[in-house]
Amino acid sequence: MLSRGPELPAPYDDLFSLGAVDELLSRRGLRTPFIRIAKNGSVVGDNQFTGGAGVGAEIGDQVRDDKVAALFAGGHTVVLQALHRTWPALVDFSTQLSVDAGHPVQINAYITPPKSQGFSAHYDVHDVFVLQVAGEKHWTVREPVHVNPLRNQPWNDHAQAVAAAARDNAPVIDEVLRPGDALYVPRGFLHSAKALGGVSAHLTIGLHTLTRYLIVQELAALAANQPNLRTALPLGFDPGNPDDLRQILPEVVRLLTTEIESTDLDALAARLRRRTWSGNRPAPLAPLAHAASIASLAVGTTVRLRTGLRCRLIPGEPLTLQLPDRTITFPSTTAEALTALTSGADCKVGTLPGLPPTDQLVLVRRLLTEAVLTAVP
Repeated sequence: MLSRGPELPAPYDDLFSLGAVDELLSRRGLRTPFIRIAKNGSVVGDNQFTGGAGVGAEIGDQVRDDKVAALFAGGHTVVLQALHRTWPALVDFSTQLSVDAGHPVQINAYITPPKSQGFSAHYDVHDVFVLQVAGEKHWTVREPVHVNPLRNQPWNDHAQAVAAAARDNAPVIDEVLRPGDALYVPRGFLHSAKALGGVSAHLTIGLHTLTRYLIVQELAALAANQPNLRTALPLGFDPGNPDDLRQILPEVVRLLTTEIESTDLDALAARLRRRTWSGNRPAPLAPLAHAASIASLAVGTTVRLRTGLRCRLIPGEPLTLQLPDRTITFPSTTAEALTALTSGADCKVGTLPGLPPTDQLVLVRRLLTEAVLTAVP
């Protein structure tokens, strides 16, 4: 889907700019793998643009701005990777987008010199939203050669089919993107882009969609609890022989089906939580300011759930708060207050339901200490 800038609410000036690119490359002490450089599909070795940073910063893989400048002048594309961890506006943007979408989000930027191309036709294993920030870039998008690829099914596994499709198949989109335009490329769709007359910069918002196959993987892992599925295959069994497989497969299917149909959903959910809830970090926490908010906590302080933090409250005695990396328990008497505090709404200490103010302070202080809540300025 191609959306033109005038059709959209606003440009992307508040998210990123060419000035931001220069600042990141020259003043932020970036290291690999936060940068990648390529030309015509060939990626440059890190040693060609990194080095030590002088006295007191002798880390050997910091970005050398002078070397990047030389490569860029020679027609190379600069890729700034994981900007959802390094550029403040995009940290906030990606955190909220992940909350809204329910899928992990990553953000890269591609900066290409005039009339240059960084990468040949390929597909991604995640959905991509392209936001054109500066300059003009000609995009060509074609139908997939491998529909809905998984993360372990990269495009180079189908390199010949990708090359043939890029050469022979008609594009579904063949357009120039200008500042403010947006392009949605679902995973699997082939795409390539070339800068036109000036420097081009675009953001790629990668949406790592969770798939049904993810549940299949975890169901299969849980099936390891079935003792009969762990038994050895018969002596002399040849797994490469279809006739031997024909003899054993019906029993395996029956055992696996029985195990899947009796799956403990709590156990399955626990595995999926461990695998997915940490896909994106929650909103940044300023350690010094946060410590100060804990020290100054008082009746009347307003707090809220840390944006982007995945959590689940389980009733019982004790009450359990599930977090991406741990669980915390509380007396069941805190249930009403905890429900309010984990709702995402702003809550004022002293007005929480079910607890006297002194107990509210104890509860909120613990949740602040555990980095579950943050104080609202």
